[in-house]
Amino acid sequence: MSTVAERQPSSGSASLPDGGGRARRRRRLALGRNPIGLLLSAPYLIFVLAVFAYPLVFAVWMSFHDYFFAAPGAQVERPFVGLENFQEVLADPAVIRSFGNVGIFLLINVPLTVVLSLVLATGLNKVVRFRTFLRVSYFVPYVTASVAVVGVWLFLFSGNGLVNQLLGPLAPDPTWLINSAWAMPTIAFFVTWKQLGFFILLYLAALQNVSEELYEAAATDGAGKVRSFFSVTIPGVRPATVLVLLLATVTGANLFTEPYLLTGGGGPNGASASPVLLMYQRGIEQGSPDVAAAIGVILVIAVLILAWIQRKVAGGDES
Repeated sequence: MSTVAERQPSSGSASLPDGGGRARRRRRLALGRNPIGLLLSAPYLIFVLAVFAYPLVFAVWMSFHDYFFAAPGAQVERPFVGLENFQEVLADPAVIRSFGNVGIFLLINVPLTVVLSLVLATGLNKVVRFRTFLRVSYFVPYVTASVAVVGVWLFLFSGNGLVNQLLGPLAPDPTWLINSAWAMPTIAFFVTWKQLGFFILLYLAALQNVSEELYEAAATDGAGKVRSFFSVTIPGVRPATVLVLLLATVTGANLFTEPYLLTGGGGPNGASASPVLLMYQRGIEQGSPDVAAAIGVILVIAVLILAWIQRKVAGGDES
């Protein structure tokens, strides 16, 4: 009996972990179960902090101060001005119109991107011959610089371009990119065409996770190809659809290169100007980085709200 009693630790000693156990738990909480993973992800974390987090925080600080460019090393005062920059931005008709322009762009670009990329990815997933060629063909415009393909679109949509020749009397007058009503929709079609290959690849990856047994069960129940598409494919790629919605919205809200190149900086008369283009014009060309920062902060808030709404409506939040 005494031997058994000696082997059993007392309740008091069992409830108090040793110092080594507490240290191991603290390390696990700080570094996770696999410290090597934290080490490997550290370079990207540093990149995100330096390229995204720090500029965002600095832009928020700028938007609340009278900030202006000064000579390197010069000590100048940049007083706190509160909401003055935001009041100036919200009172500027050009800024309000730019947000309306990007809203028109998103209403055209995002639904087209989701529908076309899903339909084309579904078709490419079933193609046997020339599959690689077709996938590369759709992806080439995405990896091609906008400057290189803008010239083609300027030729197509110019006054004497191929599109107007095909439409004949139905072509708009003035022509597409100098027409206030058609400038932004034309840019939306261009961006949709250029970025489609990337979103097709996302959907192709998602389609690999949709079980063929679901299609066989749907066919057994008498569902045709169209019915299977709506009943099996669309629900099966819902997480990818949420991702496509978010990416298309974020990239569309940051529209800059296309209106800058296609319409000469937001023309005609600001009909294709975007908030990011105005940020460049106000901050760099006109030397008002504080006002440009205020535009950027408002744009970030608007995109976050829109992304949250999309996530709720599209069912991305399963909780």
